[in-house]
Amino acid sequence: MRFILAILAALLAAGPTAAQDAPHHREARSMLERLVAFRSAAGHGQVPAMVDYIRATLRDGGVPDADMVVIPHEETAALIVRVPGSDPAARPILFSGHMDVVDARPEDWARDPFALVEEGGYFFGRGVDDNKTGIAAMMSAILRLRAAGSRPRRTLVFGFVGDEETTFGTTRLIAAHDWVRGAEYAINTDAGGGVLASDGRALIYLVQAAEKTYATFRLTARNPGGHSSLPRPDNAIYDLARALLRIEGHRFPVMANDFSREYLGTLGRVVPGAIGEALVRFAADPADEAAIATLRRDPTYGGKIATTCVATMAEAGHAENALPQRAEALVNCRIFPGVPVEQVRRALIEVVANPEIAVETTGDPEFGPVSEPRPDVMAAIARSVRARRPGVPVAPYLESGATDGLVYRNAGIPTWASSGIFIRPEDIFAHGLDERIPVDSFYAAIDHIHDLAVALGGR
Repeated sequence: MRFILAILAALLAAGPTAAQDAPHHREARSMLERLVAFRSAAGHGQVPAMVDYIRATLRDGGVPDADMVVIPHEETAALIVRVPGSDPAARPILFSGHMDVVDARPEDWARDPFALVEEGGYFFGRGVDDNKTGIAAMMSAILRLRAAGSRPRRTLVFGFVGDEETTFGTTRLIAAHDWVRGAEYAINTDAGGGVLASDGRALIYLVQAAEKTYATFRLTARNPGGHSSLPRPDNAIYDLARALLRIEGHRFPVMANDFSREYLGTLGRVVPGAIGEALVRFAADPADEAAIATLRRDPTYGGKIATTCVATMAEAGHAENALPQRAEALVNCRIFPGVPVEQVRRALIEVVANPEIAVETTGDPEFGPVSEPRPDVMAAIARSVRARRPGVPVAPYLESGATDGLVYRNAGIPTWASSGIFIRPEDIFAHGLDERIPVDSFYAAIDHIHDLAVALGGR
């Protein structure tokens, strides 16, 4: 999920370059084509089949079954693959990516979402950005390490997650597995990336080191209902609608910490115009009202300086000729680090200001701690990125969305996300129609994860 890149939309542009043609790139492209063909969204039951494909491909590349573990979980599954290290005293390193996707309706897309299409310098298909490029990159790294016959000093463990887009159930199972528990740190392929300017310059590369807490609240309005020919002054749908409009108009308090100020200041120095100036001013003084007003005029910027809540789903009524007895909506919140989920729920109750509307927390949201940047990891990421984009600034950032890193950090495994992808903000269609990735960014990602496996694994 690379939500941070969206904050530069309409400011930056870049065009893709020619695709690479190394043997491992051709192999990776073939793997991506197969991966995209799996409709690995919740409810379709195709993740286990995708696991079978990945296992067969790695087995054909010489990975023994003893170094692969499948963990079934409800309709989905996880896969863990181990590349044993030579130093038994060294703690393992985890690489992670998720196989599942947000579903796509073929009738809504201009192209078949479950068939890889290369067109105009882009790969199109559900998951090419989120996160099947990361899956292909991990597979490619494993196969290249195996083919090279070299053994890393540290054991490398690759976790293929089956339900990141829904419950994180398989992520928790991976984090608790004997091969992963006690890992020194993790590299997540599902976030982090670079931004290009219109002239092709790499403006900045961002490494995810923290995430906002993901929490969804259910708002429910109830009513005795009745016949639609006899309208009554109280109506569950109207009551819920008024509550949602109040939430729409609410602004949570501005917040900042040393980490967020550092990355917003770094970002501001490469973003042109008033937005860049506001980012720099906010980083210097989070109470700067003019900077806050500028950033909050775009909802994306509001997400970087405060908790945000937005209605995402609604359901009401039971018959077209009956007054609604129930109206329900889901409000999804991205909570600034350090703010308790219950505090946000209570704030929503105050905003709604209607005791007849229930506000309930769904699931069991997890608070996400910050993974302070680690010099050797940041140096390895920078070397890999700058091999293809010399001189690009590399900085940590706070993710507005949620990834598997949330689970790993809560399990005591510091996690940094780095995809290796450079992409125009206007090309980010993860979770949306006609998801795409520049062809050259796909091949860069393939090499980036291999670079990190070699550098961090040690020789």
